Amino acid sequence: MMRISETVKHLLIINVIMFIGTLAVGQDLFFDWFAMHFPKSDAFQSWQIITHMFMHGGITHILFNMFALWMFGTPVEQVLGSKRFLFIYISAGLGAVGLQIAYYYYDFYPLLNSISELGFSSDIINSIVNFDIVDYNVNGKGFFSQKIFEDKLLPLFVENNIDKSLLNQNSFNSLYEMNVITNNSTMVGASGCIMGILAAFGMMNPNAELMLIFLPIPIKAKYFIPGIIILDLISGLTGQSFFSPSNTAYMAHVGGALIGFLIMWYWKKTQFNRNRWN
Repeated sequence: MMRISETVKHLLIINVIMFIGTLAVGQDLFFDWFAMHFPKSDAFQSWQIITHMFMHGGITHILFNMFALWMFGTPVEQVLGSKRFLFIYISAGLGAVGLQIAYYYYDFYPLLNSISELGFSSDIINSIVNFDIVDYNVNGKGFFSQKIFEDKLLPLFVENNIDKSLLNQNSFNSLYEMNVITNNSTMVGASGCIMGILAAFGMMNPNAELMLIFLPIPIKAKYFIPGIIILDLISGLTGQSFFSPSNTAYMAHVGGALIGFLIMWYWKKTQFNRNRWN
């Protein structure tokens, strides 16, 4: 059995502590504090850019991520050393959240532009996109309710002397979708960091044979890892899920892998000889 490296061990411990904290404090409150929220959300705090990397949404989520961290992180750290390994890990996490948030903004800003003729102040828009419009009364599962949104929107208009006749169906739909993006874009997990480490592993060991748990066919890393990244990109752009749950932040996977690849490419390019990594 492969002996775990020191930095990987400490990362595993931090992730487990944060997961225990989630269970002890309660997911709703702990996520409010440490999960990554969309920057337009009232729940957003700057430290979430880092802390969300150590948060997980359930036992399956953390088990798969920590297994991948041990499997790929240990051989990468053994070659690169702890400082370079940690640099890739955190940088990939930042690249992951950066690309995913940029993707959310790509959906958000056209909606914001479509309501520009309403002349709403930034405070009014901020209030609207932060309405809590989740209805938990159907089968115990929460869903975003246009009815609750409307019930909260009209009193806001009255309170701020806004003529409700300004609002047509298109602008209503835009405001509603902006609310959904703001409140349905919470990110947790080490997946972006691990995708960066996976990209590093693939560049260091291109001929290593890997396989999916449910598809036990050995595939060389130089084909397997780009294939996984391409599937994540397709999932992010189309909403079609191949292996991961539908609420996966696919663009975070792509962002993490891209940063891991770029760092390793740069380091390899600038070494005294092209076969050295440290």
